[in-house]
Amino acid sequence: MSLTLRRTSFSGLVLLLASVNVSAQPGAYVTNRLDDNVSVIDTATNTVVTTIAVGDGPEGVAVSPDDNWVYVANGGADTLSVIDVATNNVVDTIAVGDNPQGVAVSPNGCWVYVVNAATGTVSVIAVGSGSVDDTITVGLNPLRAVVRAPGDRLYVTNAGVSTVSVIDTANNTEITQITVGANPAGLDVTPDGSRLYVANTSGSVSVIDTATNTVIDTISVASAEAVAATPDGAHVYVTQRFIAAVSVIEVATNTVVDTVSVGAAPRGAAVTPDGSWVYVANSQDDDVSVIDTTSNTVVDTVNVGDSPTAFGKFISPMTLVFADCFESGDTSNWSGSVP
Repeated sequence: MSLTLRRTSFSGLVLLLASVNVSAQPGAYVTNRLDDNVSVIDTATNTVVTTIAVGDGPEGVAVSPDDNWVYVANGGADTLSVIDVATNNVVDTIAVGDNPQGVAVSPNGCWVYVVNAATGTVSVIAVGSGSVDDTITVGLNPLRAVVRAPGDRLYVTNAGVSTVSVIDTANNTEITQITVGANPAGLDVTPDGSRLYVANTSGSVSVIDTATNTVIDTISVASAEAVAATPDGAHVYVTQRFIAAVSVIEVATNTVVDTVSVGAAPRGAAVTPDGSWVYVANSQDDDVSVIDTTSNTVVDTVNVGDSPTAFGKFISPMTLVFADCFESGDTSNWSGSVP
């Protein structure tokens, strides 16, 4: 099934829907920290189709929900690179805070959140504005961020104080900080928005009930760093950086049900929209392991650049985004229809 919708440039003040081919496989955008570039992997063939130069020390990355834009946090340059997926060119570079590490995009694709580790802040960018529109103060040494559906809450890990900041995106204010395990890094929320899984590099995963903002379970996972929930909400994949493995957590029981050996120092993980594959960036081996979620085995390895990190959702979920940026369901701006 394919869907053709109207598109504007990134610099436009109003973001309309782009062309979406629902049946196509999306690309995986892997940041290579020491090469200052991004490897683009065709997930249908598991080959690198191009490499895109970005800023100094790219680490965090996020693809917009409609698969139009890729946002890359350049930790050494204090900037955010904006990549146009249609051309694989950088179309904008935006100054953000000091040492940006993580990036998250709202489910409607209208807001980008950049986590600045050195300043303890989050830069908020309205898509199309070309500059920081707001700044949120969070905890010490924040690293990663994720937005839950339908976009009302932003979660940020604060490694320096072992907490997660809960931010109301309606007014960009911190509601509370939740104490988790020591040195939290990656995190992800289940598709229904009810559970938040936080990887604590000290050796555990904290499970948070998002309705109450409380930790309801703690799962032992050695050197946990990145977290990726499957689209069906059944499993969570957690990288174990220092033992070259990925733990598979069953959400229903909050237990580790499998462990998959991958490359050395896995630091980033993302799941394809159909839930069939998990891509894991191995920073020491300079490659990406492809895990088949049916068998939980590595079925392919893709060579990329020097020190891949890929902190964030580096594979697009390829979801529909409403043109009014408020997810109201107004389809008046659509130029095509779903067959």
